[in-house]
Formats: sequence, structure tokens, C-alpha cells
Amino acid sequence: MTNSFEVKLGQGGFGSVYRGELSGGNLVAVKILSELKGNGKDFVNEVASVGRTCHVNIVSLVGFCLEGSRRALIYEYMPNGSLEKFIYSRASSSNSHLGWEKLHQIAIGIARGLEYLHRGCNTRILHFDIKPHNILLDQDFCPKISDFGLAKLFPEKRSMISMTDMRGTPGYIAPELFSRSFGGVSHKSDVYSYGMMILEMVGGRKNVQVEVDHTSEIYFPHWIYKKIELHEEQLELHGIASEVESEMARKMIIVGLWCIQTNSVSRPTMTKVVEMLEGGLELLEIPPKPYMLSPSGSAKSSTIE
Repeated sequence: MTNSFEVKLGQGGFGSVYRGELSGGNLVAVKILSELKGNGKDFVNEVASVGRTCHVNIVSLVGFCLEGSRRALIYEYMPNGSLEKFIYSRASSSNSHLGWEKLHQIAIGIARGLEYLHRGCNTRILHFDIKPHNILLDQDFCPKISDFGLAKLFPEKRSMISMTDMRGTPGYIAPELFSRSFGGVSHKSDVYSYGMMILEMVGGRKNVQVEVDHTSEIYFPHWIYKKIELHEEQLELHGIASEVESEMARKMIIVGLWCIQTNSVSRPTMTKVVEMLEGGLELLEIPPKPYMLSPSGSAKSSTIE
């Protein structure tokens, strides 16, 4: 199927992904899980989670293989790879074709996928690892959420979930996953990760970046919040060429800032996120300034449902 693992698409802590071809000629992505700790559980998690889904913004599981200690997951092939390679260092010519309209469409698509996981499935699914690397793009740049190794099924009647371990990737992990003092873990933890990701899509950089011209730019959410708060006309973002693109960028920024509120109660649901991104800029209220790992009380009591 993989032609002796000739074409490698990517690699991570879970193992490696190779391009494969089914007998009918359809291309697939074959995820070969390594034998490192936890992967047995990750394999079951991924099959149990993504196997329940059917949505245009969720990557489709074609099949899986379990043979002794060897485990493989077979997914639909995404020719444009991950979102990650298109958003960082956007000033380079390699991704100049991914303009603001496409970024805005991708943000909405990911939001719809998460909304489906949180509300559309028979069993609610929390992903716990939303980040650019785990968003795959098809031939039309339609985004699809992938990598359900850390996902957790979540009974719909429950509002919070009990966690015995911290899940996710540093930089995208919600405060409540670090400490219970920030509140309970819920679907709002995915909302936080989405917010951090959408701000990176806007900035074309990691949210925390030491190699910057001014220290005020190290933490991007604080830097861009100041510009939005002061209603500055020039956002100093790459590639904005019209008022329409400026409005798209501002909507994504405001939505991202709402999503990363320290207090999970203040974060919008993904249903609300879709509504905000598709609605008018004039309808959006600027949220309180987000703080990294500050007491939940300092995030004020503003909420947006």
C-alpha cells in the first residue's frame, strides 16, 4: 500500500505518516504508530473518536490495522498537508497565495468542525490538541481536523470532565488543564486552543516569539490586543490590501481574544464562534485583555455565549 514507505508525509511523537495507494488507485495517508508509551491508548482513542465522525471538516478514517504490536491508521489523503506550513513566516513567497479571504474561510471551517465534535456527534468529543499542525488541507484548502490520539469522549449531560493527566501541546493548552484553580475542564478547553491557533493564523507567527524587534511584541495576543483596544487603523499585519481584508483580520483577532480568556466561562461556544466570524465586525465587542495563567478572577466577569 505504501510502496515500501517511499513517500513520508510527516512525523511526530506518535510515529510517522506515509502516502499510500489503495487497490482502486485512491491515495491515502497511512499513520504508523510507534511503540512508545501511551500509543496503545492513543490508537484506541483515535479509532473510537474519529470512527464516530462524519463531517466535511473532520478527516475521514478509511480503515485501521492491528497486527501484534504493529498499529496503523488509514486516512483520506490531504494533498496540501498541514496548515502549519502556510501560516508561519507568511511574508515568504512560498505561501503568498493563501490570502486573508482563504484564512478567514479556513478559520470558519475549523470552527464548524469543532462545533460538530462538541455538539453534532452522538457522543460529544473533546479533541485536546487543536493546533496548526493538526489541521490538514485538501486540494481546495478545505480544513479538516486530524489527530484524535488525545481525544476524549464526553457524555453530553455532563458540563465538566475529570482529568488525571494534562493533555495537549504547550502554547495551546488551556489554563484549567494546568490547574483546577482555573476551573473545570470542558469543551471550552478546545475553544482556548482554537483561539491561540487563530491568533497565530492572523500574526503569521508563534504567539510567543523571542526574536522580535520590541519586547512588547514577544507575546502576540497582548501586542495585537493593544492595537485593537486603541482602534488603530494599521494593524501592521502582512498582506492586508483592502478594507474587506482588514475587517476579516479584525474579526479573527477579536474572536481569538475571546477564545483565550483565562476564565473558561468567558469563552464563547464554537457555535457562537461561527456566528461571530460570519457576522459583521460592528457586532463584535472587544473582550477583556487576556492574561497568561493569571487567577481566573482577574479576567473579569464578561461572558459571551
